Amino acid sequence: MTDTATRSIAHAQFAIERDVPVAPAVAFQAFADPTIKSKWFGGEEGWEQGEVSADFRVGGVEINEGTFQETMTSRFVATYTDIVENERLVYTYDMWLNGAHISTSVATWEFEPTTIGTKLTLVEFGAHLDGHDTGAQREEGTRELVEALAKYLESVA
Repeated sequence: MTDTATRSIAHAQFAIERDVPVAPAVAFQAFADPTIKSKWFGGEEGWEQGEVSADFRVGGVEINEGTFQETMTSRFVATYTDIVENERLVYTYDMWLNGAHISTSVATWEFEPTTIGTKLTLVEFGAHLDGHDTGAQREEGTRELVEALAKYLESVA
C-alpha cells in the first residue's frame, strides 16, 4: 500500500512573556512538582485524563495524554534537556493528535526575578508536520496554558 499523504513541515517561532506575583522558586515548582503541574496543565472541562507521568530531571521524560469531549486524543511527550533550578528549563516535545504525529518543538522557559515576583519568558521553536496544525494554532494554545499557569500562581500568591 502506498502512502499518499502530503508531507510538509511548517516552521514557527513565538515568544510569550508574563509577569506573575510569586518568587521564581514558586513559579519553577509549578513545573517541577507533578501535583502542582496537574492543577494548571490541561484538565479543562470535557477533558478525560489518560496516561500521565513525569520524570523532572535532565534526560527525564514527561507524558500527558487525554481525550477531549470523547473525540480528540492529544498526546504530549517531552524530554528535559536542561534544568537550572529556579532559573530556566529547556525541553523538546512531540505532540500527537488522534495518533498522528503533528509536531516537534523546542521550548525554553526563563524565570527572572522582578520587584513584584517573576517575569516568565517562554520561547518556542516548532516543526509542524503535514498540515495537522500551524504555528499560530500552537501559539494560541500555548498562550492559554501560560494564562492557566498565571491564574494558578496568582491564586497561591
